[in-house]
Amino acid sequence: MTILDLINRHGIITGAGQGIGRGLAVEFGSRGAHLLLVGRKESTLVATARLVEAAGGTAEVLTQDLTLPNSVDRVSEAIESWPTVDLLVNNAGNVRAGRLELTSEADIRSMIDLNLVAPVLLTRAVLPRLRAGADRDSIVLNISSGIALVGMPFYSVYAATKAGLARFGESLRRELTGLGVHVATVYPGATDTDMMSSQNAAASPGWERRSLDDVIADVLAGLEAGDHEINTAPEGRRGMQELNVSDPMAVDAAMAPGLVDLESAVRDHRSI
Repeated sequence: MTILDLINRHGIITGAGQGIGRGLAVEFGSRGAHLLLVGRKESTLVATARLVEAAGGTAEVLTQDLTLPNSVDRVSEAIESWPTVDLLVNNAGNVRAGRLELTSEADIRSMIDLNLVAPVLLTRAVLPRLRAGADRDSIVLNISSGIALVGMPFYSVYAATKAGLARFGESLRRELTGLGVHVATVYPGATDTDMMSSQNAAASPGWERRSLDDVIADVLAGLEAGDHEINTAPEGRRGMQELNVSDPMAVDAAMAPGLVDLESAVRDHRSI
């Protein structure tokens, strides 16, 4: 039974130029959505807009770096004339992998600003529209990461930002109880997207990848079912997540033998 109606949504998707953001945009487009696609590269956003339109939706494009001052104001201005805003997908993110002491301050701040600060500020700005405009529940969808559930070595800052986004969503969900906004958090495992193209870790440490289509299907099914926590990780990774709750030191021990190979595999894993 469908609990949350995804038809004809009007809203914003950040990081919409590729990967999960593009996949969600096309799926919402196929359900008649009108979307503001936000990202750093106009060419990829335009390509996504064409896919949305081919799927049956409509789209506007806003080229915007969400880490810059006043960027949230630009997004708010772009939807000011819309009669309804009932969808916000906080998907934009970046990753820099490596040992903490070798990670530059610029890279640390870049991850924190885009992965955590930007979605908090954008949600704050759009929330009055989300609460005011719909005769059904609006949606805030935060794209976290499986690394928020199991902190992987060499991803300490990225893990911190994604865990922060997850707890932000959990707290906001409780804050908005009964106020007409459905807040959901997605925990994708390793997904076959451009963001993973520079990461060559083997499946054994929990990096087995799922297809983008399968992950998007899980997200949409979870939303339609009214889920607030949507975990798209493969079964092997879920076992590690459960063990991390019950016996985290066992996870440490399981990872230890492969740390040298893992560090080599993720050394050049950088994406925006």
